[in-house]
Amino acid sequence: MSDLIKDLSELRLSYQKGELLEAQVSANPHIQFLNWFNHALEAKLHEPYAMSLATANAQGRPHVRTVLLRGATEAGYDFYTNYDSQKGLDLAANPYAELLFYWPELERQIRVSGYVEKIDEQESTAYYHKRPRDNQIAAHISTPQSGVIASREELQARFQDLHAQVGDQSELQKPVFWGGYRLQPDYYEFWQGRPNRLHDRLAYEKIEGDWKLQRLMP
Repeated sequence: MSDLIKDLSELRLSYQKGELLEAQVSANPHIQFLNWFNHALEAKLHEPYAMSLATANAQGRPHVRTVLLRGATEAGYDFYTNYDSQKGLDLAANPYAELLFYWPELERQIRVSGYVEKIDEQESTAYYHKRPRDNQIAAHISTPQSGVIASREELQARFQDLHAQVGDQSELQKPVFWGGYRLQPDYYEFWQGRPNRLHDRLAYEKIEGDWKLQRLMP
């Protein structure tokens, strides 16, 4: 076994790749998000659509995990999951959440906060049927998501059993416990790493229907 790291205080980077000035950004934070997101796609980053999703339960205990962005419009930012998962249970009790996109290769991150609602059933069903067949099967057998299972072998057996049952069936029905959520933003923060920890942070907050742009201390 390698030696354990005992002192992390000397581990640091100097950020040198860009700047973020008020004159450079859109007055519309969604457009600014798309500008940066498209830049991340063009840079061929690994899964730039992966995002951390933070939720909290009724007692205020937070939970965070990585999910995939599956829609980004003025209406909000979409992801799909099991409604009975920890995130689903959290959102049923406390329908506010935050997303974090972190792209270290660009020395950038974006926070997006807001109210979360379920996507309508028709839209969730349409997305479900666009997924690969094995992913559709996995959604059926992975329930309750985050629940305890005895072994990897049991999970694999469930998958193989359903795979054999459905055979060449042309279309699987979407599970009733699975579907999409849409986060409707009321706050964005764009962060660009800068030298000497004097990072650029620009925040958009929705106040009485309009977006207010402010610079934050690093």
